[in-house]
Amino acid sequence: MDEITFKTLSDKMLSNFADSTEAADEKGELDVDYQSGVLTITLANKKQYVINQHVPMRQIWLSSPISGAAHFDYANGSWKSTRGGDDLLDLLQREFQF
Repeated sequence: MDEITFKTLSDKMLSNFADSTEAADEKGELDVDYQSGVLTITLANKKQYVINQHVPMRQIWLSSPISGAAHFDYANGSWKSTRGGDDLLDLLQREFQF
């Protein structure tokens, strides 16, 4: 995948997840910040998720206070874990429970 395609696909996923997370946060307990390919979500207990574009590897990298660190490649229309094949959005939805 070329760099422009990667940035387009990953930016769309990160931006959409940021928007849907803010919309689902009815109590206003999350701090959601998406800038320059880095999505940071700070929970009420001050733990953080950092989800970012890693352009050289054409991957999305996740640092989660629940599941730890993981890397995701784009395949067949979704972002799949390089270890085990978990879908990034499915993993995040389980952890955020929405």
